[in-house]
Amino acid sequence: MSNLARLYPLLDDVRLPDDMPYSQVSKWEQGFLYLLGRHHLTGKGRLVELGSGGGGSTYALALGLKESPVFDERTGRLHAYDFFRVGKGTFATEKFFTSGAKPEDGNSFLEDFQARLEPFLPFLEIHAGDIWQTSDPDDHSPIEFLHVDIAKTQRVFRCVAERFLPRLEPGAVVLHQDFASPRLPWLHHSTGALLPYIELAGPPVRSTLAFEVVRPVPEEVWRRIAEDAYTVDEKLELISAVQERVDLDHTGGVPFRPVLELAKAFVAHYAGRPQQAWKIAEPLTSDEYLSRTRKDHFEQLRKALEAERAKTPRPSAVIRFRRLVRKAIRR
Repeated sequence: MSNLARLYPLLDDVRLPDDMPYSQVSKWEQGFLYLLGRHHLTGKGRLVELGSGGGGSTYALALGLKESPVFDERTGRLHAYDFFRVGKGTFATEKFFTSGAKPEDGNSFLEDFQARLEPFLPFLEIHAGDIWQTSDPDDHSPIEFLHVDIAKTQRVFRCVAERFLPRLEPGAVVLHQDFASPRLPWLHHSTGALLPYIELAGPPVRSTLAFEVVRPVPEEVWRRIAEDAYTVDEKLELISAVQERVDLDHTGGVPFRPVLELAKAFVAHYAGRPQQAWKIAEPLTSDEYLSRTRKDHFEQLRKALEAERAKTPRPSAVIRFRRLVRKAIRR
């Protein structure tokens, strides 16, 4: 049993403040973050949150750390990374502003974030901006905890994979908050590559998969993940390996096996294989959960297939073209 499994029975009893900052993560995920800070993390290694948003997840974790009997606020640090602004490419919402809307004179909600997290500022280190600019490529200090809620694009995931993942040592805890997002298959096949070296905490907590590193990960594995050096077929096999281990989330509301199957379709889609992508996705259109929650995903894949077909000449047109060529040659 994972060391983290002991936290699951405590989830129902977590009572967080009513005035928690707005968050896009569920109360269950906030509760799990609180329990990690309160009962598991020590602060002896780096505690890193990638994608702090409006501060709801940060607050839950920091509150747990503050109430922990072993975390030392004088020496321990929680590192919060985010753009802390709304706009193209940030995946942020105007709800992260205290007023619930972006002010006319700026698009940064950093001051709002700092105000909400004021009780924890003595041990909170904020890194505002593009993660490629705010993270240090020469920092190799061990990471005890890594919350990944920022890898919405392959570009950002590469930074996570290059500068943060290789700093995980046995005992480190990782949370992938977007694990129920089929459009982010790099989270899924990278987890598949790590299965020999990690232990899953248990069923996902809503959309968050938690695991603990239990064996040293070879540098070659980190390199291949960072360089996206797996073939399409290898990625599909790695996701299949995760499907064998992950089924429903702990509430029974998210069926991860079909979710991960749809992630396979996006592996093919991003590789420029629309026919293969739709072949994987089409049977899933009858899945109740996916048809209700991922209609836009199916539409995206369907449009890609239609665009591919539009570029391919119809057989009759090809035949007519060949006849014209033969006539021209005979002349």
